[in-house]
Amino acid sequence: MSGQITAMLGPTNTGKTHYAIERMLAHRTGVIGLPLRLLAREVYDRIVRARGPSCVALVTGEERIVPERTQYWVCTTEAMPEGIGADFVALDEIQLCADPERGHVFTDRLLHARGLHETLFLGSETMKGAIAALVPKVQFTRRERFSELKWAGSKKTSRMPARSAIVGFSVDNVYAIAELLRRQKGGSAVVMGALSPRTRNAQVEMYQNGDVDYLVATDAIGMGLNLDIEHVAFSATSKFDGRRMRPLFPHELGQIAGRAGRHTMDGTFGVTGEASPLPPEVIDAVENHRFAPIQRLQWRNPRLEFGTTARLIQSLEESPRDEWLTRGRDADDLIALKTLSEFPEVTDRVTHPSDVRLLWDVCRIPDFRSISQTEHATLLARIFGFLQSGKGVPSDWLAGQIARIDKVQGDIDALSKRLAFIRTWTYVAQRKGWVDDESHWRAETRAVEDRLSDALHGALTQRFVDRRTSVLLRRLKQKETLVAEVNDKGEVMVEGEFAGRLDGFRFKQDATSSPDEAKMLARAAYEALRPEFSLRADRFYNAPDTEMDFTEQGGLMWGTVAVGKLVKGPEALRPTVEAFVDEEAGADVAEKVKRRLQHFIDRKIATLFEPLLAMSRDEALTGLARGFAFRLVEAMGIVPREGVAAEVKELDQEARGALRKHGVRFGQYTIFQQALLKPAPTRLRLVLASLWDGLQEFPESPPPGLVTIPNVAEIEASAYTRSGYRQAGARAIRIDMLERLADILRGQDSRGGFEANPDMLSITGMTLEQFADLMEGLGYKAEKGEREKARVAPVPQAPVEGAENPIPEEASPIAAAEAEAEAAAPEMEVFYTFTWAPRPRAPRGDRGAERAERGPRRDGAEGGKRREGGEGKPRGDRKDTKFGGKPKGKGGKPGGKPDGQRQFEARPPKKDKPIDPDNPFAAALMGFKSKS
Repeated sequence: MSGQITAMLGPTNTGKTHYAIERMLAHRTGVIGLPLRLLAREVYDRIVRARGPSCVALVTGEERIVPERTQYWVCTTEAMPEGIGADFVALDEIQLCADPERGHVFTDRLLHARGLHETLFLGSETMKGAIAALVPKVQFTRRERFSELKWAGSKKTSRMPARSAIVGFSVDNVYAIAELLRRQKGGSAVVMGALSPRTRNAQVEMYQNGDVDYLVATDAIGMGLNLDIEHVAFSATSKFDGRRMRPLFPHELGQIAGRAGRHTMDGTFGVTGEASPLPPEVIDAVENHRFAPIQRLQWRNPRLEFGTTARLIQSLEESPRDEWLTRGRDADDLIALKTLSEFPEVTDRVTHPSDVRLLWDVCRIPDFRSISQTEHATLLARIFGFLQSGKGVPSDWLAGQIARIDKVQGDIDALSKRLAFIRTWTYVAQRKGWVDDESHWRAETRAVEDRLSDALHGALTQRFVDRRTSVLLRRLKQKETLVAEVNDKGEVMVEGEFAGRLDGFRFKQDATSSPDEAKMLARAAYEALRPEFSLRADRFYNAPDTEMDFTEQGGLMWGTVAVGKLVKGPEALRPTVEAFVDEEAGADVAEKVKRRLQHFIDRKIATLFEPLLAMSRDEALTGLARGFAFRLVEAMGIVPREGVAAEVKELDQEARGALRKHGVRFGQYTIFQQALLKPAPTRLRLVLASLWDGLQEFPESPPPGLVTIPNVAEIEASAYTRSGYRQAGARAIRIDMLERLADILRGQDSRGGFEANPDMLSITGMTLEQFADLMEGLGYKAEKGEREKARVAPVPQAPVEGAENPIPEEASPIAAAEAEAEAAAPEMEVFYTFTWAPRPRAPRGDRGAERAERGPRRDGAEGGKRREGGEGKPRGDRKDTKFGGKPKGKGGKPGGKPDGQRQFEARPPKKDKPIDPDNPFAAALMGFKSKS
């Protein structure tokens, strides 16, 4: 006999659970079944506050509080008592009848749980059709949501608004999100279904009282937990349901998103992280609470047969006869029963229906530990053996199991595992007759769970909450004044604590303090930084160019501080800049810094590339000369001759002369502007060219003053050209010195062969062996040989009158013997003979490039007249007395040592700029031995 049956259906935040509690308290006795023990604990605490603890019972799988004068039973759905004849029965979240894991339990309560005077089913409107078909005489009541729920789109976790809940569907995902929020927002509370009620309540309290503004949870929050949440964000839209990964159904999304907005406060929902935005039709369904009705309810036969294990399994696998019901997949208890039925030590003990019933009770112990089926079944077999013997679980054995768990040391994972383990023994202790002293073991397991819960709450708080930062954020939110200042060193202090340092126009956390704490303190520090930003921007704008510089990787420096970087512009010689300015500094400060940096780099290019820019602006250059000047400007003043041989050939003497006025030198190997080979233009040219080419890492300029540098295989040939060097063998030679060497080589018999003279070695600063390798790199053949070293005849000396030992007129026998020995073993010397080794003839269309690679022409009978620069002059530009130059001494300059030797020996790296060992050009120079 049952009274009125009502199905109160509707979306979340309609007050259904609150209504059910009021209706239950209006009756003398009542039972309410809830989907989670966390929610059961919350409802229990509310009723205890209203009626006192003496008349309220709490029964879950792991907790049992049953006073002697119990009137109201608050239970999980699985633990609802049967046959007690309560006046009122309520079942919350009735839509879980369709859940693959637990749905059969909810369906059984829907079909059979009734109150003597009133029965109330609470849940989603998707259940209306199924309830109408399965429950006779049911009345329906629809509840409307108190507030609106709106789609808010996708938001980054770092930009998540306060009072938000971010939902994940795995422990790892929840922890990762909580860690991110700790770094960026000061921390978050963590709520998962696996937490004990004590841990969960402590975490929720931390969120509710404002210690943290964020909550990270699993889908457990969708089951009726009442929290002050304004926004729900899904970090994923699919989950593992115990069998496979699957997308969330729209009604599941609506159940979770409905936690946003409590009572009359509107709420929003969206996605974050890597989750894709929801389809428009799903968004509309969630906003308007319209979901497809549930067509099938999970069902399992409640009429079990305990004659034998096989008959029990057969009855559990029986199929329903109603079209609204379907047999769900095997639950954990049925899987455990099938596994144990294959254990010989278990089947030998099952000889009576009471043994089968006991075995089934043991199989219903949940796998809280989430271990393998075999391990779980082994534990169940051990417990069944104890119980089947009639003595129950031995106290000493149970004490040993609990003692191994009762440890509060360890990290979050270790504490969580111990909590899962103690839940097994809490469940065992709750079963009547399974242990010797039930009250003792219930209290013992509860105490261990409380200690572990407190330890887990502490570990979660320590890991995912920055207390100091969260307190600071709360003060900022309450608009309390914080004392912040910036000293003359750029150090920022907040409330007397070092918050970080103002580096240029960016606030940076102190490396010696907690990065998370420093970052959050920076938010408070910006109040003090705003006027400092303006003052510093004015000072920077009026600073001279001498205080600024660029790095070889395109950075822009103000003293020792990076304030920007170069960005590729419309032309190679017109780069733009990006200023490093914090957003909080304001648009005016950023624009002022950017303008000053642009002025600096524009003036730097105009100064260092003045000859090149002047040539590009020379309107007197016309025709081919102007086109060639454009090629030089594109190449920033250095062009390998082989690439433009045909164009050079077309230039007449007038055009060449016009280009020479701008310092252009037509060399045998390279055409270049001499002024642009200096270290400063070379350094800037490498940066601008690398920026224009879009390189990720720019090559560094070689140390200044070196005639040759190592030829590193990892460095591209274009980097050597832009550095002012040409690769030849194991080393690369500076192009201006190479042209001087080419001038000397033109006077040699390159076909008949010639040897290196001191001028050649002096120009390059090389040993004979190194020079031979260089010549081979330039296209010559070097043949090594040995010969007797020429002797220098001694100068006869006249006898000195009055000397004690006058030189005898005839050599002594000893001296004669020594002279004879020397004559018998002559001293040998190594020499090289160089001949031009021409390459195979190129196709007719490539002859221009081939000519640029041929050996040098010679004056006189062999070479004839020079085509370039006048009769009798070597190819290239040589300044001699005809053009007003002074007579050159050895090596090409008035007197003194040759250029190459003087530069190599007399210009070591400056003391204030030592050779960088990380510079690949300088790597091989670290062990170089100079010649004295």
